[in-house]
Amino acid sequence: MIFIFIILGIIVLWAIVSYNGFITLKNRAQEAWSDIDVQLKRRYDLIPNLVETVKGYATHEQTAFEKVTEARSRAMQASGAEDKGQAENMLSGTLKSLFAISEAYPDLKANTNFLQLQNELSDTENKIQASRRFYNANVRDLNTKIEHFPGNLIAKMFSFMKMEFFEIENQEKEPVKVSFN
Repeated sequence: MIFIFIILGIIVLWAIVSYNGFITLKNRAQEAWSDIDVQLKRRYDLIPNLVETVKGYATHEQTAFEKVTEARSRAMQASGAEDKGQAENMLSGTLKSLFAISEAYPDLKANTNFLQLQNELSDTENKIQASRRFYNANVRDLNTKIEHFPGNLIAKMFSFMKMEFFEIENQEKEPVKVSFN
């Protein structure tokens, strides 16, 4: 009888430790997603200033400005890792076209406000990349634990679900070009 209580105690202790491990991993992944949101918000805040600065020099490029604004709006409204990833890919592409336009305007490339925005955007892109890596590492750990036996039994029992990675498309794996020298 004592042997049965010891076995049951070990099983209950294992279940508690496993459950708490899942909670820890889930909270880390959610925290990492929050870090991505902070960096994306910083990026979204920089874009209107950048567009206005470029507009002052390239007034006839209205279509490009509209595409950047539209892509920014879509990215801000996206939810979930997959949808957010697609919207961010679209935004990165429109930003590349905006920077390509600015290549034709030497005065713009020398503008101190534009240079400062360029540096801040470059810094933000680096922080987004680091946040993505941190998030994806936490999601990988959570998803691995959910799939491994016997942890998958606890995961199913308490409805822990796999999370999506925040991925970018192959053509977007290069950083947004922000150098005009």
